[in-house]
Amino acid sequence: MRLPGGHPAGGNWACKTPGFGICLNSGSGKRGFDTTDMPTIDFADTYTLRQLAGDSCSHLKILEESTGVRCSLKGNTIELAGESYDVELAEHALKDLYKLIKGGFPIYQDDVWYAVRMIAKDRNVDLEDVFKDNIYISSTKKVIVPKSLQQKRYIDAMRLKDVLFGIGPAGTGKTYLALAMGVHYLLKKKVERIILTRPAVEAGERLGFLPGDLQEKVNPYLRPLYDALYDMLERDHVLRLLARDHIEIAPLAFMRGRTLNDAFIILDEAQNTTSEQMKMFLTRTGFNSKVLITGDITQIDLPQGMKSGLVEASQILKDIDELGFVYFSDDDVVRHKVVAKIIRAYEKNGR
Repeated sequence: MRLPGGHPAGGNWACKTPGFGICLNSGSGKRGFDTTDMPTIDFADTYTLRQLAGDSCSHLKILEESTGVRCSLKGNTIELAGESYDVELAEHALKDLYKLIKGGFPIYQDDVWYAVRMIAKDRNVDLEDVFKDNIYISSTKKVIVPKSLQQKRYIDAMRLKDVLFGIGPAGTGKTYLALAMGVHYLLKKKVERIILTRPAVEAGERLGFLPGDLQEKVNPYLRPLYDALYDMLERDHVLRLLARDHIEIAPLAFMRGRTLNDAFIILDEAQNTTSEQMKMFLTRTGFNSKVLITGDITQIDLPQGMKSGLVEASQILKDIDELGFVYFSDDDVVRHKVVAKIIRAYEKNGR
């Protein structure tokens, strides 16, 4: 079996549409499959099946590339050919995605890829339970859904825990999902403000050599947080919230001496905190506050020999029931498929 991002199934596709049409993979003869006894799945609703297959059968192509199974769409039936384990995986994905579409959930190409990845990891997963658990941004009607099992667990943990650590590689949605939940809480008036902070650590550049005053020097470190906000809310809305202090974005050093009540607080890039900074930050937690700490312990930019506050916290705080820890891996990367391959290559090289 090949997980998403594997080599594409051979052959050229053709999609003919007299009425609904037929989707065939003309390269099937090269695959060596026995097509005389192919498993078939019958779907009752033609319109739903059309959405399941995708434009020009694009969704079925992704399913082929992801599983190594050949799919043939004929009328209201999809025939599958391949190894039995892979066919079972493809059948599970098709049936669950069909049920999602039937229930009014729109499916995009990436969703097919994510669905196969989740089912391959856990054959008991309920895609409806994952995809329909969302974070709703009411002002823009934006719906943010988990794209992996671990993202689903992360969202669940954010609702349950007042202090939560999200630890894992870049591209797994740690900060984005935390910020989405923070915006949701703010718009629902569950908190009075969002506080976003990062340690301003030199990552190959020295702050003193950057142009401008202190605020201008640290702004590049905080830029990704602004970008994520602009992705969720209208720019003018973000500026209004910033002007009224409903959203505050500041370097970690600015948190010292404060007690933060009624706030959704996110510490990003926490792998670059020192032990003292992490302790200082965690003890800022006030009443009716949520605290999210995110970081990637493989990308620590602290001076050599200095221990990461995130690494230390994950070791000494793990037995406190009120705290939660969610760990992501390269399997949870939701950026371009090549990102997961890059992360694996660096891990293999011991970097």
